[in-house]
Parts: sequence; C-alpha cells; structure tokens
Amino acid sequence: MFRRRIARRKRWRLHRQFNKYVLWHKTAQALGLSKDALRRLDWIIYYYKQANKNASLTCRHFHLHRSQWYYWFKRFDERNLRTLADNDRAPKHTRQKEYTPLQYERIVKLRKQHLRCGKTKLHILYRQLYPVDANISEWKVQCIIQSAGLYYNAQKQGKINRKRKRANVKKRITELKQKPKLGYLICLDSIVRYWCGKKRYILTAIDKHAKIAFARMYNSHSFLTAEDFLNRLHYLLDGQIQNIQTDNDSEFQKHFERGCRKLKLDRYYSRVRTPKDNGSNERFNRTLQEEFIAFGNMTNDTILFNQKLADWLVEYNYHRPHQSLDYLSPIQFAQKYGRVSEMWSSSTHT
Repeated sequence: MFRRRIARRKRWRLHRQFNKYVLWHKTAQALGLSKDALRRLDWIIYYYKQANKNASLTCRHFHLHRSQWYYWFKRFDERNLRTLADNDRAPKHTRQKEYTPLQYERIVKLRKQHLRCGKTKLHILYRQLYPVDANISEWKVQCIIQSAGLYYNAQKQGKINRKRKRANVKKRITELKQKPKLGYLICLDSIVRYWCGKKRYILTAIDKHAKIAFARMYNSHSFLTAEDFLNRLHYLLDGQIQNIQTDNDSEFQKHFERGCRKLKLDRYYSRVRTPKDNGSNERFNRTLQEEFIAFGNMTNDTILFNQKLADWLVEYNYHRPHQSLDYLSPIQFAQKYGRVSEMWSSSTHT
C-alpha cells in the first residue's frame, strides 16, 4: 500500500511537470516571443525534462558553449518568460545635431537677410563670408533654419507641418505576423503591357498561403479600376479576405482605399524598392506572362483577353501542380489544409 502511494505521487509529480512545460510553450507563443527565445526555452525544458538537470548533456545536445548556456540559464525566470528574449540593441544615446552657438547666430542673421534663399545658397554665402569656418554643411544650415522657424511664409509652413503630423503612417508588410490561413493575406500587383502601339494594364492578386490567383486586364491604370478589381476579388473569394498587401503605386489610392474601408480590410504596404516583400505575386506575374501571354494570347481587346484569361485561371487554380504546394493545385491544397468545400469558387468568370 505504501509503495503504491509513492508510485502514485511520482506519477502525479511527473504529470504536473509535463503540464508545466507545455504551459511554458503556450505562454511563450501567446507572448509572441521570437524564434531565438523559443529555442532557448527548448534548452531549458530539455535540461529539466530529459537531461535530468545535466548542463553538460544539454550543451552537447544543442551544440552550445557552456558560457552561453549559463548566461541564459541564469537569466531565465519561469514567472517571466520574456527574460529569454534579446535585450534592445538600439543605442541609448544617439547622435545629436552639432553646431556651435556662433554658427547658429551667423546662419540666423544670414537667413533673415536672404529669406528666400534655400540651404544650398545660404551655405555658399556663409562660406564666402566666413571662409575660416569650414566645419559647416548644408544639413546643419537646414537644421538651424528648422530650429529657428525662419520661413518666408510661416503660416503656410505651419499648415504643412501639421498636415504631416496628422498623416496616417503606412503599415508595412513586415509588421504583419504571417499566419498559414486561407484568405489571411492577399497580395496585389500590376503588369504593364505594350501591344500594337497601345498600353494595357493587368491587375493580379494571389493568396499568400494557398496560392489561389486572380487577374484581369483594364484599359486604364486608375484607382477606379483598382477598386473594381478589389470588388471582383472579394466576390470571387466569397469574402474570405482579412488583409491586403499592395505597393505604393497611385492606382492603389483614393477609391481603392475607400473600397478597403468599405470591405473592412486591413491594408499593408510593401517597402519601397523591395520586391521581395511581394515575392509570391512577382512569381505569379512571371508565370502569367510565360505560360499564358507568351503563347499568343495577348490582344488589345480586353473582353476577349479576359475571357481567355478566365479559362487559364481555372486551369491554374484547379489543375496545375505547384512545387511550393508539394505539387498540389491551389484548390486541392486549400481543400486539404484550409477546410474549403469542394463546391467552393464557382464564380471563376468574374
């Protein structure tokens, strides 16, 4: 009887410890810790659960240096898992604008005499008047003008400054935490084609996760056509859209933004001159041009082109194997992993 009680206590102790380690993992994921912090948590769990508190065995298993292990082991606090995260590496003391009081006084005096001159002209005039003072740049001249508020039309400049403060900061795609979910992120882009002296625009969209794609040709490149494309895309995907990613082009402004607000879609922007932010759509654009347009399907007749394009999109989404999807088609992948009905998306000719 006594032995059974001891064995029961041991089993309960092991069960409680196992639940504790599972709780650590769930808490770390809920806190949104980085991959490095989660990897360090695996070190700690292995140390307690499998290595039987053997630091040498833990270091050998994860190929760690002992100093590295003890550094994070001493920092670890099970009541605060953020102790496994990296410290902020941003400098506490950043570089400040460096100009002397004498330089400030001279620039202010010179600016008042030549209120219409910009920083470049003032810099040249300053070097002519004070050739000995070589430690002055156009940037310092601009900083002094901004600090002193010496503008020809101070009221107009004040309005501009207030407008800049009120402007909405663009949410970049790097701020969005990616999720392997159908419709979680739809990437949009455009292709410009010249044919027989005329210019045509093809708007494209692709689901980041399942690679379900849609495209349509337009005669113009405006925000009205972009809004029309967004509405068609929303209808095609049966409203299963949460976030939209676009670049910074003008067609994705005004009415397109109004459409995003109307459909309650969060919008994210690609970084400037960073095509890898929208790599999925860039690859689809290449496939569209190589496997459809290059085979004699290009025409200036948008109605005829869109009819042919719709047939090709059915082939692309339903039958064409994709290497990134383990050689499944996008619809097959969505039905297998995204809980999509087999009757889904009958509206292919939108």
